[in-house]
This record gives sequence, structure tokens and C-alpha cells, in this order.
Amino acid sequence: MSDQKWMEQALELAAQAATESEIPVGALVVLNNEVIGTGYNSPISLCDPTAHAEIQAIRSACKTMNNYRLPGATLYVTLEPCSMCAGAIIHSRLARVVYAATEPKSGVVESQGCFFEAPFLNHKVQISKGVLADVASVQLTEFFQYRREQKRNSKSRPKSLFKQFIS
Repeated sequence: MSDQKWMEQALELAAQAATESEIPVGALVVLNNEVIGTGYNSPISLCDPTAHAEIQAIRSACKTMNNYRLPGATLYVTLEPCSMCAGAIIHSRLARVVYAATEPKSGVVESQGCFFEAPFLNHKVQISKGVLADVASVQLTEFFQYRREQKRNSKSRPKSLFKQFIS
């Protein structure tokens, strides 16, 4: 299967995160043309700041393989990984990372540095970027627009309800 097809599956996982009011990021781990782990953003629902999509997918894959290392495997993720996730990618010995959209604020593959090129790392990861970036970007943009709209609406609603009670 092509990178695009796997990324489409990651985008479906991201949509699942959005239905749970989580930032829509999805990830999956593929080995020998087979999905061995999936995940989506869930730090809010799990009350766990480490529950990023990449971490969830890596945990799932490690459980499937009964190994904390994933040599030869590829991680597909809809958003450029952060520093925490980059560290987990190195420690799990993933061979390759394919991501869609860049993350200008906290992405460490290219946006806020090139973590995987650091000379002190004892493992090298192959990177492919921009696969279905436009689709992932729209998904994220629409999510945040909806969230801002909800916030605006919720700020105005209590005031009007309060007025009803004092009239």
C-alpha cells in the first residue's frame, strides 16, 4: 500500500479524535504492509499529557509485537511530531516516519529544529513529509475554527441566561 493510503487511515483516526473533542491527530504503525498499531490524540479524555497520537500508536504496536522496539516499522502521523513523540520514535527504533502537516509551534522534525538529524542520536530515522498535508491542515483548521466558535457561543450564553433569572 502507498504512503497516501496509510495516511488516509491516519486521517480517519484523527477524525475520531475530533469526535471526542480532542485535537484531530491520528497515527498508525505499519510493518510488512500490515497495521500493527493505531492511535489518536487523547490527552484530555485520558487525563494523560503523554497520550499523543504517536505515543498511542507506538504503545499499541509494541503490545502487538510484544516488544518495546519496532525495527523496520513506519509511523504515519497526520501532524509533525513534537519533542516528546520524537524521543519515543527514537527509543522504539522506528525505521521511518511519514507525516502530513507541519506543526509550526512545536514540531521538531523541521519547524522548530531538526531533531532526527542530531549527531548524538544512536538511531537514524528516515523522514517523509507532506503526504496529504492539505487534507490534514484543513482538518485541523476546521477543528480549531469550530472550537473557537463554541467558545464564543458559550461566553455569550451564560450572560443571557443570567439576565433571564434576574428579570
